[in-house]
Amino acid sequence: MAKGMRVQAKSKNGVTQVKALINHPMETGNRKDKKTGKLIPAHFIEEVTCEYKGEQVMLAEWSGGVSKNPYMAFKFNGGSADEMVKVGWKDNQGGNDTLDVKIK
Repeated sequence: MAKGMRVQAKSKNGVTQVKALINHPMETGNRKDKKTGKLIPAHFIEEVTCEYKGEQVMLAEWSGGVSKNPYMAFKFNGGSADEMVKVGWKDNQGGNDTLDVKIK
């Protein structure tokens, strides 16, 4: 699986909106390989977090029911231009990724 995440953060009137697109296969463990007929092992993101100034401002707990290459967007109070937010995820097979992004 190729790691990768695209994240944007924009602040307006004291509210920061974060948008993230995560590159991940998100396999449920219920789908069969067409060639072999065997189940494809479950491989999905379990947790997505966002930190601002070292404090967690968002926590999402996911399961295999989320689509491949998931997109998510959320808002939090605070943040201003040129400050940083950190978005990260962990999956059920020990994979993870984080990205620090400057707020626009």
